[in-house]
Amino acid sequence: MHRIVFVVVAPVYSFDLAIARMVLDATGSYEITVCTADPGRVEAVGGPDVFVDRDLTAVRGADTCVVIGGGGRTDTDSRILDAVRAAADDGARTAAICTGTFVLAQAGVLDGRRATTHWGLTDELVRRHPRVTVVPDVLYVADGPVLTSAGAAACIELCLHVVRTDLGAAAAATAGRMALVAAPRPGDQAQVVDTPLPAVEDASLAATREWALRRLDEPLTLADLATHARVSVRTLTRRFHAETGTSPLQWLLHRRVDRARQLLETSTLPVGLVAHHSGLGSADSLRQHMVRRTGLTPTAYRASYRRPLQ
Repeated sequence: MHRIVFVVVAPVYSFDLAIARMVLDATGSYEITVCTADPGRVEAVGGPDVFVDRDLTAVRGADTCVVIGGGGRTDTDSRILDAVRAAADDGARTAAICTGTFVLAQAGVLDGRRATTHWGLTDELVRRHPRVTVVPDVLYVADGPVLTSAGAAACIELCLHVVRTDLGAAAAATAGRMALVAAPRPGDQAQVVDTPLPAVEDASLAATREWALRRLDEPLTLADLATHARVSVRTLTRRFHAETGTSPLQWLLHRRVDRARQLLETSTLPVGLVAHHSGLGSADSLRQHMVRRTGLTPTAYRASYRRPLQ
């Protein structure tokens, strides 16, 4: 099994560790270990302290090393920096959640790479680590084998990205359902939306998004979405971006590609029919979007992630 090791650095948000483990455990495909520099009670904020019983020797041989916590401190334990640096040097995929990005930066793992953290700390990350190309206000950044994210909900998105990369879109969708979250969002979506909670229930476009998801094989337009929502196209666009952090057409495109990925993984439909049922039109269009999103052609993606029929 793919071995994932969480390196916990005080202070840590217990939520970040708990939700990351829940999403990855939901797949049943990972061996997960949690470790820290000095086993025992680790100071946590936003919840109860965390008890960790493994030391940093657990990092050796990890396939993926994930740093959680640290609070953006400048005095991270040198043992942690050495362990994380060694994991990256040994070829492990290396990731950080929220302030864990500062730990990767101190270890030199992010030198010359793109990275992000919580939007309230990106300026500090720029100031302290000029060798890092900081990408502000995105959910997560994947720069080769190094992944970084904001905290809270972005932690879920990063873990779903890991699952989708390793096991495919269908597995990521299943893990997302276990965590009671919507379809995985692309990493470049904004961390903060203008009005995350509508003032009244009827003002939400959730019903329109659900309506669109049931019709991905149809040529939906902005006018179609606006008609269903009973608003103007201009109002639809403004409110859609306020609720989701992206435009209606970009949201539709991401959902169509996700549908195509699931069909490639779980069916024997020809590529042309996959394109049709996901609303991407032609096999050429499907190929273009698949290569852009995954780096793989539809045929190569199916060969990599196809699940045996039950």
